[in-house]
This record gives sequence, structure tokens and C-alpha cells, in this order.
Amino acid sequence: MCSVHDAIEFEKRGIPATVIITQAFHNAALFQFKSKGMEGHAYIEMPHPVSNLSADQMRALTLQYAAEVARQLKE
Repeated sequence: MCSVHDAIEFEKRGIPATVIITQAFHNAALFQFKSKGMEGHAYIEMPHPVSNLSADQMRALTLQYAAEVARQLKE
């Protein structure tokens, strides 16, 4: 997984990238994308918190976003 900064650097080099965050980091992600000139860049936002989920719960949650991650990386 990469950070917003990493995603921006990858995109500048022509490498498709996305970021997976939880809702708690929504505003921070928007601010970072905007401040780096990439306002509107797509990212995945999952519910918060996830640290209390079991491995099976986390796997199930993650699978809900797999198609969206693939779609974003194709763009």
C-alpha cells in the first residue's frame, strides 16, 4: 500500500496508483492531493476503524473494494 505522497509520485512518473484510507483520514487525503496539484485524484475510503477487525472480517471488507482498486489502477 502506498501513501498519498507515494501515489502522487507514481502518477507523476506515469505509473497508475491509488490509496486506501479509512474515513478518519478523508480530509487529510483531500488536503494532500490538493496541495500537490492532484485535486480530485481517486482513492478508496473504507470504514473506520479497521484495527479491531479479525483477519476474516478484514478479508471480507477488503474484498468489497477489490474491483474498485482494479478499476482505479486501469485509468
